[in-house]
Amino acid sequence: MPKRKHTDDGFDHRTKEEDSEQEFSGLEESSSDDSEDEYDEIPVDFEWFDPQKQDFEGFQMLLRQLLGTDASSFHLGAIADLILDQKLLGSTVKTDGNESDPHAVLTVLNLKQHKDKPVIKALVEYLLDRASTDPSLSPLLSLLAPNSGNEVGLILSERWVNIATEVVPPMYEMLLEEIQWAIDEKEPYTFSHYLVWSKIYHAIPSILDETTNRPMKKMKPKSSNGVNDGQSMYYFHPEDEILHGHAILHGSFDYKTPVPEGDSRNAFQDFGITPQGHLIMLEARALKSAVGAMKAEFSFSPAISKTGMDESWSP
Repeated sequence: MPKRKHTDDGFDHRTKEEDSEQEFSGLEESSSDDSEDEYDEIPVDFEWFDPQKQDFEGFQMLLRQLLGTDASSFHLGAIADLILDQKLLGSTVKTDGNESDPHAVLTVLNLKQHKDKPVIKALVEYLLDRASTDPSLSPLLSLLAPNSGNEVGLILSERWVNIATEVVPPMYEMLLEEIQWAIDEKEPYTFSHYLVWSKIYHAIPSILDETTNRPMKKMKPKSSNGVNDGQSMYYFHPEDEILHGHAILHGSFDYKTPVPEGDSRNAFQDFGITPQGHLIMLEARALKSAVGAMKAEFSFSPAISKTGMDESWSP
């Protein structure tokens, strides 16, 4: 099946196999000592591709980042193989051509179709175990039960930290289009729900704050529903806040494997962090409206041509 980006906001409508280059300006912090607020603009070409075999190692690295300290509990190579087996579904973002490493990936796995595969069994068992630790996630125990009759698509989305959120709405748009094409071809992608596996973090005082009795700088905390309420929860993926507004449930869980203190309490930063896994469940019909809200929130500047986009962003 041909893959084309059918959007109304200026994205190039070439196939992903023709590289679908989208260009905008990134920002890199200046090395000047004169001002911390001084930035240099750097042009970046983002290209969207299908998942391909040369992405295998890159997918494992992105999955390791997404799954946090519990990543070693899973056969990441088997998950990467499942992503690659879906040749007509999912997208990667690269900056140096098709043979370069993926900087972002977005795909969906059919939990029911793959329920007998060991890695999917391990993922579902883990999700059920973690859901039992947070009352806000407890409905997952019945939604993911083998006899529930639900068709759940597990959305895996991850990118390197310096990749702009603006690349995400086009990836979700392409995913929705590809799912519809797959349904038209009688492929097993008629989902009742989507479960987004993500992550969040909480700010904690750094070691330096405690040893020097230095007052901790203030941040603008957001709760899990995006409201500034004094609870210091923050998003690794800003689009999760949009998904919350369309979800039937969302919640966070502690990793089974503790975060090393040297990583979570950085002595050279104003804040340490405590990362957590995060799950968001949407009814299938709600994802389209959520993606529309993402586009509105994380849109490129109006100065977009058919051949690319020009936008300033801060990594």
